[in-house]
Amino acid sequence: MKTGVLASGSGTNLQALIDAWKGGSLAPAELVVVGANVAGCLAVERAQKADIATFVLSHKAFPTREDFDRALVAELRRRGVELVVLAGFMRVLTGAFLDAFPERVLNIHPALLPAFPGIHAQKQALDDGVKLAGCTVHFVDKGTDTGPIIAQAAVPVLPGDDEDSLGKRILGEEHRLLPAVVRAVASGQVNVEGRRVRILPPAGLADARLRSL
Repeated sequence: MKTGVLASGSGTNLQALIDAWKGGSLAPAELVVVGANVAGCLAVERAQKADIATFVLSHKAFPTREDFDRALVAELRRRGVELVVLAGFMRVLTGAFLDAFPERVLNIHPALLPAFPGIHAQKQALDDGVKLAGCTVHFVDKGTDTGPIIAQAAVPVLPGDDEDSLGKRILGEEHRLLPAVVRAVASGQVNVEGRRVRILPPAGLADARLRSL
């Protein structure tokens, strides 16, 4: 399945995908393009070093969100993209984008959704005093971090944690979880049933910390 990744920043989750792809553990997903809305971001450099096609579209160059999203769709379709992964892409996508890739847009979020959607999820978790935090990979819908949950991984919140230390521990789980989910979706093992998502065998996916609802 031809896969495009959208990013805005350093691209550490993109690097996890690249490493899995280069190592043969992302198949049948194939990384064909990386797009960014911020010129010079490290994610683009990571893609170029891996010989993956890239493009940069500044959202500031478009009068509306929908115009920007339609331009994104055009760039991805030029490469035959079938699956889209948001890896630190700091834009809320509109129906103009999501309708072009129904149930084929994935996002990773640094919280155990539905708790702590939106920005600063780690700070929200610390402020609320939870004992477990983590990350979620979900399908993207027209809300903010409200799409059907595919898989989650949890980490303990330690007594001395601050936003940075908790974020780093969560990020380690993100790097393991996201490639596993991309592989499962590309393999046809992920079924959406309303708000619930089922992950079908092989059972070996459990080793990658996938947890279906």
